[in-house]
Amino acid sequence: MKKYFVLLMVLFSSTASLAMENDDPLLTKLMIEQFEVRNAKGDNPTVFEGEFWIGKDLNKLWFKVDAESVGGKTEEAEYQALYSRAIAPYWDVQVGLRHDQRPTPTRNWGVIGLKGVAPYLFEVDTALFIGDNNRTGFRLQAEYEFMITQKWILSPEVETNFYGKTDSETKVGSGLSDLSFGLRLRYEIKRHVAPYVGVYWFKKFGDTANFARADGEEISDTQFVVGIRAWF
Repeated sequence: MKKYFVLLMVLFSSTASLAMENDDPLLTKLMIEQFEVRNAKGDNPTVFEGEFWIGKDLNKLWFKVDAESVGGKTEEAEYQALYSRAIAPYWDVQVGLRHDQRPTPTRNWGVIGLKGVAPYLFEVDTALFIGDNNRTGFRLQAEYEFMITQKWILSPEVETNFYGKTDSETKVGSGLSDLSFGLRLRYEIKRHVAPYVGVYWFKKFGDTANFARADGEEISDTQFVVGIRAWF
């Protein structure tokens, strides 16, 4: 882990130096994609999904966080540190590390991803994960924004995860593991601050669903959400 982190910092240092040598400034952005409470059966989970990047037009260093807590206890926590390189207008290749802190035992992955805007303005984020003991995973996320007015925005999104082998310790099955769909309606009080309400649906498949059943967990549920989206 340490040597990969050092490599990322070297790449970032090179980016910062280049930014100071020309008119392409060094920029930063903190994006809180989701900070919400979901109305689920039993305890209502709190979900946080955010990212921070620093860099210039072609080269950036990204940090991503995806976490969920139930009853004040963290159930899921994933962190990514990525070097991002623009390869075409609106498209970046990203490489780096992913660390799953929860559930335990922890898991570490290498990441190779592609992030950008597809035709018809679909925001797409895909990633291939390579872990130890021949573990592999693949994630696809897509989102679209309907501008109802200048203030009201309806945003559907979908996410799905696949894994190459079953991991009984973290209770993840091989093949299609899960699929989720969200629909959120937000109101931009200011351009960078927007509370929202919406609905979230998920379903688990295969051995992932079997593990959930054995633990008495839901394998499919529809939840109402309320939260806030912001960027700085």
